[in-house]
Amino acid sequence: MVLFDEDPVTLISETTAQFHIAPDRDSLTRITGSLATLDATRAQKLAGQSNTLKTLSRRLNSLQSQASYEEERHDAGQHASEMLRMDTEKFRIAKGVSDVEVEGERLSGELAGLRAQLEGLEREGSEGGRRVGGDAEDEVVLKLQFYRSLGIDVSQDSATGDFHRAVIRNTTRGDVNVVNVDGKLSRSFYANMFWDSL
Repeated sequence: MVLFDEDPVTLISETTAQFHIAPDRDSLTRITGSLATLDATRAQKLAGQSNTLKTLSRRLNSLQSQASYEEERHDAGQHASEMLRMDTEKFRIAKGVSDVEVEGERLSGELAGLRAQLEGLEREGSEGGRRVGGDAEDEVVLKLQFYRSLGIDVSQDSATGDFHRAVIRNTTRGDVNVVNVDGKLSRSFYANMFWDSL
């Protein structure tokens, strides 16, 4: 066993004083404090994230329950039936509108024909196209009566006295055609047009 010349306590104190451990102790204190602060911060953040997760989990469960309730309440068959009914109603309304438009056009043509006929009757007056002074009928009146018996009403221009429009009614087809006779085409063309319309 080695015996020291100096007191061991003094030797240890001097050795310890030579190491200069005060800065190291300060560093250890700072590191320990930083670790404690970091641990507290992490614990606080973890608690916040945990609360957020719990809130989101509750919301998810609520939405899942609501979705399940809506799925149970939803009747796919009734929805399809309602859509079919609405489609049928839409097509029925569209067909009704189309029928009304066709009927409107037909009535417009018939109205034009009746107006033309009324104009012709008003021009003939109360004598019915006959001459006041005699029993004989002239050529024009006979032609007008013949055309009218075929379903053709002609209109005369009051200024020139020429016939400028013919209204042709076809009772078989139920339509009315209005032909403007301007004299630019041949008589045979107009005659063929009249017969085709009849």
